[in-house]
Amino acid sequence: MALPLTTDMKTIGGLLAWARQTLESAGTANAGQEALWLLADALHVELHQLVSRADQSVTVEQQARATTIVQRRASREPLQYILGTQEFCGLDFHVTPAVLIPRPETELLVQETLREGGFEEGAVLVDVGTGSGCVAISLATILSGMRIFALDSSGDALIVAKGNAERHGVREKIIWSQGDLLSPLRECQVAGKVDAIVSNPPYIAEAEWAGLQPEVREYEPRLALLAGPRGTEFHERLIQDSRDFLVSGGLLVMELGQGQASHVQQVVKDAGGYTGLQTVKDDAGIERVLIVRRAS
Repeated sequence: MALPLTTDMKTIGGLLAWARQTLESAGTANAGQEALWLLADALHVELHQLVSRADQSVTVEQQARATTIVQRRASREPLQYILGTQEFCGLDFHVTPAVLIPRPETELLVQETLREGGFEEGAVLVDVGTGSGCVAISLATILSGMRIFALDSSGDALIVAKGNAERHGVREKIIWSQGDLLSPLRECQVAGKVDAIVSNPPYIAEAEWAGLQPEVREYEPRLALLAGPRGTEFHERLIQDSRDFLVSGGLLVMELGQGQASHVQQVVKDAGGYTGLQTVKDDAGIERVLIVRRAS
């Protein structure tokens, strides 16, 4: 809950102090920094100007804008949805509650796809569950001469992704399609022709849902998070279905949840048809990305 408004809030400095205290009371871990970001956005000033203009008076309208967005954050709405943006692979992405907020660890999907790929002109890449489009768009800004498919079951997510692609000048480089996992590809005549399938699928198990942070559980799209009882249901389907589309030696690159690596590795072995199984750890030492190749 937000703290009561006070007469001290007639200046930028007073407003900033109130915002910080409000966020601290709400349990926000990075209250001081987030107060700065929110106030800079609400008052339309640069971050460094907040301190230098601490004694500057604010208008009634500015105070109203600032208190509204601080109160939203105090209710645990994610900062990224309030500000409408999140950085990923050096690019700014527009985000709304229709899409998962891009995480730094997901950048590993892009990095490992590029490291392992060795793609030639005309290669076909598929991003499954594109969400904000961060993975497909990041790849499209780096690679040229590729056919990139971005798939998602949510039409609202695809609208956000297309807007981000337009923003970064790659909308026409990406083929957008709505449907369940790889099902849209069945009409695209790419069976056995895909060089890489990349995915950050839902990987939260049902038993873990109640323990998630309020920012995640109450605001981010459940469809993009919750997988099922095991948390690996989407990985299992991708492992089975990707074999129909990948070329010999083609890559399947998937993000994993914490503690899921050993189970998903066993699923790969049991499924057959793959080789070169490996996992890559993130900065926290978690096995975060699984990579396999379609066997000859």
